Amino acid sequence: MLSRIAESLFWIGRYVERADGTARILDVHLERMNNLPATQQEQISRDLLALMGVPAGPGPVTRDNLLKTLAYDARSPGSIAGSLSAARENARRARETVSSSLWEGLNTTFYGIGKHHRDLVGAYGFCHWVLERSAMVTGLADSTVSHDESWLFLKLGRSLERADMTARMLSTRDLVSGGISWVHMLRCAGAYESFIRNRGGSSGDQNAAEFLLLDRLFPRSIVYALHDAEKCLMKLEPASQRVGFIDDARRIVGQARTFLEFHRTDNLLEELPEHMGRVQKAVFQASEAISYKYFNQTKQLEWIGEVS
Repeated sequence: MLSRIAESLFWIGRYVERADGTARILDVHLERMNNLPATQQEQISRDLLALMGVPAGPGPVTRDNLLKTLAYDARSPGSIAGSLSAARENARRARETVSSSLWEGLNTTFYGIGKHHRDLVGAYGFCHWVLERSAMVTGLADSTVSHDESWLFLKLGRSLERADMTARMLSTRDLVSGGISWVHMLRCAGAYESFIRNRGGSSGDQNAAEFLLLDRLFPRSIVYALHDAEKCLMKLEPASQRVGFIDDARRIVGQARTFLEFHRTDNLLEELPEHMGRVQKAVFQASEAISYKYFNQTKQLEWIGEVS
């Protein structure tokens, strides 16, 4: 496979998942922010922008500024509109590889971005629309793209981004005054029903944090996403299964996953910020290692760089 095609597919997976994750983070925080005074809204907006790796700038940061920067600014690869636009552009570059259904799904989504009102009520609708479109695009990719190397690169990008976005989502819990309840956090990840089925009457912050971080069967848990990324890397490089041939990206992802799975602690909540920082660092380093190994780093593709 040509490196430019592999790179485009990798970033399609990442950008669609980034749009989905950003929409989930905005959706769970907007309602709580709406009930706070302007000074607290500004501080939370700044904290959210910093967490998403977007500079806030010197001036005041209102809720409208937050929405413009993280939702509607098509020039920023860290915004929802920018991520979906970049996913479509990457699909255009790899048009000979992506299926017609996947291309049409991304193209229709791109042209639907500007049809939403940019007020608070419109922002809620926009976030839910993005979740639906992202799920549809992901389903089209899984059902209409051959599960060969093309699909592995797409899924690899999606899995790494999902681990990163879940880590960022968990890191936002204490940004809002009074904290976001773990029920809201579970609903944000689409995990509430699965958590109730898994834990039954055993609820509480510790159990919810463990579920989103460590559950091996829930697709949006960090451990599940890292394990998916590791499996993709193994299939892309079968020789790495022999002793002494493990590649850097698989080593980084595997170390991050095994640390989380086998680390024992009496208070996960206190250690959560440290774990989230470690996951985000691992995703960034793994992405760099994948780029170095599989993709041509040319001037024409510099705009695809990751928002860290």
